[in-house]
Amino acid sequence: MAFQNPKTPQSIYEPEFVEKLFNEMSLTYERMNTITSFGFSNRWRRQCVFELAIQPGQTVVDLMTGMGETWAYICQRIGPHGVLVGVDFSEGMLQYAHQKRHRKRFSQHTIHIYKQNVLAGTLPDQSADHVVVSFGLKTFNPKQIAQLAQEINRILKPGGQFSCIEVSVPRSTLLRALYLFYLRRIIPVLGALFLSNPDTYRMLGIYCSQFKDTQQAQQLFQHAGLSCRTTSYFFGCASGIVGNKPI
Repeated sequence: MAFQNPKTPQSIYEPEFVEKLFNEMSLTYERMNTITSFGFSNRWRRQCVFELAIQPGQTVVDLMTGMGETWAYICQRIGPHGVLVGVDFSEGMLQYAHQKRHRKRFSQHTIHIYKQNVLAGTLPDQSADHVVVSFGLKTFNPKQIAQLAQEINRILKPGGQFSCIEVSVPRSTLLRALYLFYLRRIIPVLGALFLSNPDTYRMLGIYCSQFKDTQQAQQLFQHAGLSCRTTSYFFGCASGIVGNKPI
């Protein structure tokens, strides 16, 4: 079913809505991310992964893995004896992840892909050394972020680490105005050029405006029992949460 505009403000956080949105964008998502962020999205993903002290042979869970955009950075650290687990509910995004898994650079790595909601709670308890979440937090409301934090706490081993990154609204008044104009006006135009449908990429600006940054999310992660701190990238155009599950 084709993507349709939300019926109510809160419906943009319903899993069915988000799934349809990313299915619609899957054909152009990776290319659009690179172009519209001027290449920063790839750099931020690398920084997100490199916040973690990943060792060869460890298990890393990549929640909301999408097309596997973080895999190169994760596999570089876990080596051929490590395990990467990718979880996402968008069939459109995952079809590209399955294709990527068979590329030569990933063929020597153990990569498991699961199509499911990351809040489903089906991954084994204390099964991950590290958890990564890149550019997925904004599609959750506070209640869902709290659930995500609890899920991360559940699947991490004691002492395990996590790192999340998300596009954010800068705090500088001038930069914030320019940034929001770019998200709300320019990116939908590019979406129309790529998809003939500006509404899909306009939603990313709406999500970002609602999410703001990771400050509120940090409190929810701490409430879930995780030790964490926030990070900022490129003058606040992206922000992150980095932490660990206490031993």
